[in-house]
Amino acid sequence: MTVEPVQPVDLNTVRELLSACGLPLDGVEEHFRRFLVARSPDGVIVGVVGLELYGEQALLRSLAVADTARRQGVGRRLVEACLARAAAAGAREVYLLTTTAPDYFPRFGFSTVDRRAVTGPVVVSAEFQGACPQTATVMRRDL
Repeated sequence: MTVEPVQPVDLNTVRELLSACGLPLDGVEEHFRRFLVARSPDGVIVGVVGLELYGEQALLRSLAVADTARRQGVGRRLVEACLARAAAAGAREVYLLTTTAPDYFPRFGFSTVDRRAVTGPVVVSAEFQGACPQTATVMRRDL
């Protein structure tokens, strides 16, 4: 498996994977050039993660792994690559919102924060503006 930047031709496949995993599509096209995909040896996309940059803040979003590739380290590799890209781009803090995986992200240094305590440009993201429900767990990690 390889982790690499998306190609424009990957958009429909990524949208299908996100939809199959019940993740929001709001903002995907706008930030698509910063997404990463995991490809199987035969070139099939088996995972995806998105990154939105807001100055020194970043949003990790749209982490999805195909059912056929779960429990193989795909999600871990995608998250690690996304965090490295965020740091390389100058982000100092990374946020995410999740309704399904609040127990997964602490292994990467994320901790839960009160949504009302989040300030700065990241709050204009589609996720904070309603793509993710108010009940979503908000998590933060310093880089």
